[in-house]
Amino acid sequence: MGEGKRVSLSLLPLSVVFALIISLASLQLGASDSIFYESFDDNFEGRWVVSEKEGYTGVWKHTKSDGHEDHGLLVSEKAKKYAIVKELDEAVSLKDGTAVLQFEVRLQNGLECGGAYLKYLRPQAAGWASKEFDNESPYSIMFGPDKCGSTNKVHFILKHKNPKTGEYIEHHLKYPPSVPSDKLSHVYTAILKLDNEVLILIDGEEKKKANFLSSEDFEPPIIPSQTIPDPDDKKPEDWDERAKIPDPNAVKPDDWDEDAPMEIEDEEAVKPEGWLDDEPEEIEDPEASKPEDWDDEEDGEWEAPKIDNQKCEIAPGCGEWKRPMKRNPAYKGKWHAPLIDNPNYKGIWKPQQIPNPDYFELDHPDIEPVAAIGIEIWTMQDGILFDNILIASDEKTAESYRVTTWKPKFEVEKEKQKAEDAAAGVDVLSGFQHKIFELLYKIADVSFLNAYKPKLLDLIEKGEKQPNLTIGILASIVIVFFSIIFKMVFGAKKPKPVKVTEQTNNTAVAETPNDQGSSGEKEEEENEKEVTNVPRKRSTRREN
Repeated sequence: MGEGKRVSLSLLPLSVVFALIISLASLQLGASDSIFYESFDDNFEGRWVVSEKEGYTGVWKHTKSDGHEDHGLLVSEKAKKYAIVKELDEAVSLKDGTAVLQFEVRLQNGLECGGAYLKYLRPQAAGWASKEFDNESPYSIMFGPDKCGSTNKVHFILKHKNPKTGEYIEHHLKYPPSVPSDKLSHVYTAILKLDNEVLILIDGEEKKKANFLSSEDFEPPIIPSQTIPDPDDKKPEDWDERAKIPDPNAVKPDDWDEDAPMEIEDEEAVKPEGWLDDEPEEIEDPEASKPEDWDDEEDGEWEAPKIDNQKCEIAPGCGEWKRPMKRNPAYKGKWHAPLIDNPNYKGIWKPQQIPNPDYFELDHPDIEPVAAIGIEIWTMQDGILFDNILIASDEKTAESYRVTTWKPKFEVEKEKQKAEDAAAGVDVLSGFQHKIFELLYKIADVSFLNAYKPKLLDLIEKGEKQPNLTIGILASIVIVFFSIIFKMVFGAKKPKPVKVTEQTNNTAVAETPNDQGSSGEKEEEENEKEVTNVPRKRSTRREN
């Protein structure tokens, strides 16, 4: 029997090679240690249920990813609410060992304002039907991209039941990673471990490590504070919180004139030579004529529109000359007594701490099992494609899916993007620039920069779109960074360290479920404007 001919993969079209890889991957992964896997190779209808609740009018479509033979679940319309859910054959426990949640999203038209996250639903109340899925359906974990305005994050939210009160509370991961700004396929992975560690990966790279039971990592903390402010404790009427007070012995100086104006005419100013006193700044347009259909009785007396007087263009100025204003050296403003230390100052009052009746201790979070996977989002963009949704019991399984289902697509998309950028004359990021922007994104995720994160991300994203500005963007980030450090170290004048006095020795901090001053005298500030001898700029307003 003759030897069969070998076919080199290099001679096959790239799309065919990619299809072969996906086919082989499906065979290999079918027997892997996955608890749930949805590839969307087959149509979702009949397996996933579209919500029939009011307001969810967005149309889901089973379609190919742009440039691939691989199918996914597509958000097909802009500015719509979407909801779709898949009930699992049996609920999956996430607390008996390592649990991995993973899925792919491709923002084919970008994401300016909208979500692209998944909800892992806990068992629903009796009588609940999939078609009733909406934003009120209880979930155990919410995970994935969300971006709009100042929000730019990969959410990880645990909805945990307080064993004391029975209340379910949303616990948000603090300082989550940002959403990639391109239009390529990305894979998001959350790894939940028995030691209470949770890892967030994007494209297989660790972006965030946290501990479920750490108050530094979740807001509000899963374990509440042991103490809380006593709601019945009241501040004594004679409690003085003013660190500084006006000096009662101070007297306004006799020469202090509060009525002196801030500005006065400059008596030394001289009218510029060539000033045209008798010329108006604007004149009637000599070329204008009254419209034929103008009715003086109905429209009033017609007046030609005004135009700039050309004579004033070459002269220093026209019209009545007036001396410019200058700062009044005698101006002192309203007098205030200087501030002195308050001898009766007791510090900022706080209620005493009492034991928190809702406090509890945990060795591990009590994560509810997952009975269904849902996508419930509102988005202004279409073209969001979900694919390869996975729940697995070990990290290697998730990694094998990334390597075989996501990586080939990503490499094809990346090369295609490079070719399109080159053809369009767009500067392509060099390897060095890639490293710079990766570093900048990590800097933007630093916790103490959180208040400035939206501005930093905006700068970074602009830099990615215009690589020739990399150095300028980097310089801007450095300036912002050091400005923040400078403000922190040499910021506005601060009073001496404030002593906080409580009516108890218990100094534990109570839980504050929401994001977050002191009273004191403030000196009146006035903005003073310097005015030079330059004549006032004439008005360019025209009356038509």
